[in-house]
Amino acid sequence: MSQTVDRALSILPLLAQGPADLGQVAERLGVHKSTALRLLRTLHEHGLVYRQEDQRYRLGARLFALAQEAVENLDVREIAHSHLVALNDRCGHTVHLAVYEEQEVLYIDKVESRYPVRMYSRIGKPVAITVAAVAKLLLADLTEPERRVIAEKLDYPMYTPRSTPDAAAFLKELAVVREQGWATDLGGHEESINCIGAPIRGADGRVVAAMSVSAPNVVVTAEELLTLLPLVRRTADTISREYSGTNRPKKV
Repeated sequence: MSQTVDRALSILPLLAQGPADLGQVAERLGVHKSTALRLLRTLHEHGLVYRQEDQRYRLGARLFALAQEAVENLDVREIAHSHLVALNDRCGHTVHLAVYEEQEVLYIDKVESRYPVRMYSRIGKPVAITVAAVAKLLLADLTEPERRVIAEKLDYPMYTPRSTPDAAAFLKELAVVREQGWATDLGGHEESINCIGAPIRGADGRVVAAMSVSAPNVVVTAEELLTLLPLVRRTADTISREYSGTNRPKKV
């Protein structure tokens, strides 16, 4: 039974490369045509493959529907939370998880610092989109035209002297973030708070969420916080692999 299942599942990546006829499927699997036909018929009955008029087989619409349903039901917060807690246990600082929805970047999870000085951020509250590390990561993943449209519509409040002053500066920083794969907010929103962040990616490589570690200057300097960047990136990569269902580690 396990061999039959293995053979049937092996057909799917083959057809993902393009339509194939019965002989090609049988040859790839190393089985007789009659065996390949039984497997294809079973997959066809479940809508996972489709036989075209030219008698070649391709992936079926049901497979795409299942994939889309699975993606829609993925809860990045549920997957990420234990990893955020573990990161907080190791570093002691505030850890955030954020997503981009309807032109806003929102915190969807937070693990509080173990230190007495706490941040006033709240789950469900929009972040300061022009300065926050998580916002930079989420917007940097958009296409260049999308980034430009958004940047030109934003206001640029000068929360501190280190805040992003205008659209040109914001677009430049987003390009850097996109290239390097991580982001910072070093006193851009509050002069006494520094933050480093990394993206969480789905199976298609697109950024689905962003996580960050934040700490006040009285607890740790910006330079000391930056030493945690490899740990933050590894945590984000672990969440990405669990979210996307892949197991290959990414070099950081």
